[in-house]
Amino acid sequence: MSNLLAQSRALAPTTWTVVLRALWPFLLGIAVGLFAYFYAGPELGGYHAQIARVAGINVILAVSLTVVNGFAGQFSMGHAGFMAVGGYVAAGITYYGTMRLVDPAQLSNGLFIGGLLSWTGIGQFEGPVLTWGDALFVGSCLVGGLAAAGAGYIVGLPSLRLKGDYLAIVTLGFGEIVRVLFQGTKDQIPPWQAETVRDIPWYDLMLRLGGPKGMNLLPTYTTLFWVYLFATLTLIFCYRLKVSSSGRALLAIREDEIAAQAMGVDITRYKVRAFVLSAFFAGVAGGLYAMDIGALNAGDLGFQKSFDIIIMVVLGGMGSISGAALAAIILTILPELLRSPPMVWPAGLALLIIVAAVQSARGRWRPRSLIVIAVVTAALEIGRRVAIANGINLADYRLVLYASLLITMMLARPQGLFGIHEIWEMIPRRRPQTAGADE
Repeated sequence: MSNLLAQSRALAPTTWTVVLRALWPFLLGIAVGLFAYFYAGPELGGYHAQIARVAGINVILAVSLTVVNGFAGQFSMGHAGFMAVGGYVAAGITYYGTMRLVDPAQLSNGLFIGGLLSWTGIGQFEGPVLTWGDALFVGSCLVGGLAAAGAGYIVGLPSLRLKGDYLAIVTLGFGEIVRVLFQGTKDQIPPWQAETVRDIPWYDLMLRLGGPKGMNLLPTYTTLFWVYLFATLTLIFCYRLKVSSSGRALLAIREDEIAAQAMGVDITRYKVRAFVLSAFFAGVAGGLYAMDIGALNAGDLGFQKSFDIIIMVVLGGMGSISGAALAAIILTILPELLRSPPMVWPAGLALLIIVAAVQSARGRWRPRSLIVIAVVTAALEIGRRVAIANGINLADYRLVLYASLLITMMLARPQGLFGIHEIWEMIPRRRPQTAGADE
């Protein structure tokens, strides 16, 4: 008996192992964020770094919506509403918190009181790496995420009785209600009236969010570091959720609710949990979005924004985390790329080679996909050359090209880029040979 106890204690993980397993996602996120901020950002330049920040925020939004639409199979169309809740809460805390807590005479850079990792201004920054202003910014994003999670709990309750088109209408209505409520708030107190802010209670300040004009002159803390720190944490958390027992339960609900309930899955709890988790990350993305552009307007976060996020999830594949992330990056870059379309054939030829190599390795030849890629890239290159020869500005038709490419993609591959799989599952694995297989 004593030997059995000793063996069981030896198999138990040590304290350091448990701590390392809990901390490695944060350490990886910090490493990715530092690489993006100190190396990739200067190489990209201001304009391309801005696109990279938007792409990272869209990755958080698309991957978080995958938890509801992809894992649980609940069709939500109000994701931008959660983003708006988190964005306004984070913007209100950061904006009014700075004016209440800092002497106006010390605000030489507007309302910016952050450190090096939050610096987006012009010129060399001289100061500490992190300040309590960064803590205010990160804390406000997390509080915004919690506020959005609370809204997600409220929206998740109707999903107990509704699904499909009916649930889509409910979530769409929620997004519109959020937009109207924020557009009905009071006018924003400008920064030059910071002295008056200290005499106004917090609950009243959180009702002064700009109304239909939105909030402006927000401090811009969002850098590549913060965006890719949160994006990495979102990816790791959602992947861990997918491979956990909770994720298996959500996938079972997506496939067949009645069968999942018969197997003992608590459908109510898992559906609401999916909405809460998804809304939390959307709220964090809303805070990053608000402090990236320095302004926030509920009109920009209506149903059109929700549709954009849904397109990313559908294009990536319903249930694929890596597919949603890749689709978010593609759909962020593509409209900007179409402003001045580059030569298509080198990239198209490389794509053909990659797809052909993957199909050959998997032993599943599908000439249809290769033909579609060849035809589309050839048509784009011919159209680009004809437009240049006739002096046509393709930037005027970039949204038409954008929509045409989406239609072509969905006709050629309706299940999305990766379907329900992840990108690393597309790589063929050598199966171990069983004994006597060669005989």
